[in-house]
Amino acid sequence: MRARAAAAGVVFFAVCAGLAAQPRADAMAEFRRGNLERAVEIGLADVALNHRNVEAYIVLCWSLLGLGRHDEAMRFANMARAVNRHDPRVIGILGEVYFHLGNNGDALRYLQSYVTIASDVGRTHEAYFLMGEIFIRTGRFGHADIALSKAAHMRPGNALWWARLAFARENSGDFLRAVEAYERALALNPRLADARRGLDRVRVALAGR
Repeated sequence: MRARAAAAGVVFFAVCAGLAAQPRADAMAEFRRGNLERAVEIGLADVALNHRNVEAYIVLCWSLLGLGRHDEAMRFANMARAVNRHDPRVIGILGEVYFHLGNNGDALRYLQSYVTIASDVGRTHEAYFLMGEIFIRTGRFGHADIALSKAAHMRPGNALWWARLAFARENSGDFLRAVEAYERALALNPRLADARRGLDRVRVALAGR
């Protein structure tokens, strides 16, 4: 009996050791594959296991943002900030969450802080784009031009960003530079209807001068 119990114990510990040796599920890997639901599942398990794991919070928030679950992203971003209030990624996430929730003031405050801290690394191009959109929302088209110019030049292959830059310039009365940006957008994506309509509007405006 003792031998049998000892053998059973050996088997039990061997199984446990085998389970422990198996690699943990990787939320970041799932996020990069576009498996956002799975990334959220893993992220929730990770933060439950260690509520001070900032890396887990960040991937979880990015995944929630990708799924449009902004209220949840806000909750976990604030939990992450309670662990490390100076992590630029957490600050950037809060800026993005506030943007999607329509809180322009807080969104702009966090996004401006993010680009100052993060410099030219990380997701600063997205932060500049969101800042530009906030300036468009609030009718500050000159500011929008500056922010969207930074975004578009950091990611020059993004047709939508060139179109939004053109729209900001159009609304500030800078028609010649608006034409340039609309044409850049259409060169990247000839089927971008907003850019085509915008280019037509600006050309009509220039012809009427």
